[in-house]
Amino acid sequence: MEPLPAAYSLKSSVRKARVCAVFLSMVLGTGILCLLQLGVFKPKMKDFYSFKVKDSRGRIVSLEKYRGKATLVVNVASYCRHTEKNYISLQELHREFGPSHFTVLAFPCNQFGESEPGSSQEIESFVKGNYGVTFPVFHKIKVLGSEAEPAFKFLIDSSKKEPRWNFWKYLVNPEGKIVKFWRPEESIESIKPEVASLIRQIIMKKREDL
Repeated sequence: MEPLPAAYSLKSSVRKARVCAVFLSMVLGTGILCLLQLGVFKPKMKDFYSFKVKDSRGRIVSLEKYRGKATLVVNVASYCRHTEKNYISLQELHREFGPSHFTVLAFPCNQFGESEPGSSQEIESFVKGNYGVTFPVFHKIKVLGSEAEPAFKFLIDSSKKEPRWNFWKYLVNPEGKIVKFWRPEESIESIKPEVASLIRQIIMKKREDL
């Protein structure tokens, strides 16, 4: 029996290699589909605490440090008709419910009536000196438009409500999801029951986990 030509043998080897490659691709594809269905590769959904922002001095701060708390996020301004009333009320709210289970997070913004013209450090100094603020005041940001702070944009996209003026308030639960929002003219008294309810849930969960 004559030996097969070298060319035929080479073609046969190439054909076998191709078949093996196709088979392996099919097996790999099936495996990946199974893993996707099981949620192994499911992308992690963003929440408010998954973002990073800058503090008043421009240093990067992870909002993860506030996870597990109820937070009231506010776009603030120093020279607005709502300034004094809101800062006094926000500080009272922070003092009453914080800091273990609740905090106010203030984000200065100059997009409404240009009522926040100062630098971030000037703003922080102003509110601490005039209103005794003890809650965090972050770097001045934009909340609207293409340059909007991603963390604040998340709040707007989640609530489907964007601020129309200074001192809009967004209540975020311990898992980083929006619970409710309030306009600047709404009183802090209308916010307290929602905050208190969230704090009760946090305390009860901690007791259950003990």
